[in-house]
Amino acid sequence: MTDNDKPSSTNSPETAPGRLFVVAGPSGVGKDTLIRELIGRWPFYLSVSATTRPARPGEVDGHDYIFLPEDEFTRWAEEERFLEWAQFSDQRYGTPRAPVEAELAAGVDVVLEVEVQGAMQVKERNPEAVFIFIEPPSLEELETRLAQRGDTRDIEARIERARVEMALADEFDHRVVNDVLSDAVAGLLSVLAHSEGSQNDQSAD
Repeated sequence: MTDNDKPSSTNSPETAPGRLFVVAGPSGVGKDTLIRELIGRWPFYLSVSATTRPARPGEVDGHDYIFLPEDEFTRWAEEERFLEWAQFSDQRYGTPRAPVEAELAAGVDVVLEVEVQGAMQVKERNPEAVFIFIEPPSLEELETRLAQRGDTRDIEARIERARVEMALADEFDHRVVNDVLSDAVAGLLSVLAHSEGSQNDQSAD
């Protein structure tokens, strides 16, 4: 997950708070691709997740992820410095609380890309947020996408997890099927533009 340039904003007492959008869905459904397509089409702050997994070649600490050793991640969790955190594929991922709350207070819309388990945690703490579930056109298509990106080692476990996660789709405010990318992007933009309290009246393309 990468950060993007933040929109300019004036931090004054009259500034209305930004909206928190939580985007979740099964692994391999294309959440990251969809959100990257929003950059330049919608002004928002994309939260940078913390993780215990090692950095991959080319990844930059603080930009792609905040890379934390296990003991430090545990300390952050104990100090409630995460809005949510979850374990996935033997590694832990979490959303740092402070930068999200600062951007919202400055009137900037914030997008979180999280696991479904993490989205449910955010919903308990921030029920006023807008929750968007990204779903595949079918489990068969999801399996194909996972295989195409090389996730063959634990593909069966990922599909089984996806079944469980898709059963929670009705817990979300909006559902966007990522079949044709341009249609899914338009659907996501529509949610951002028309959600109550949006600081923008831009419509989806």
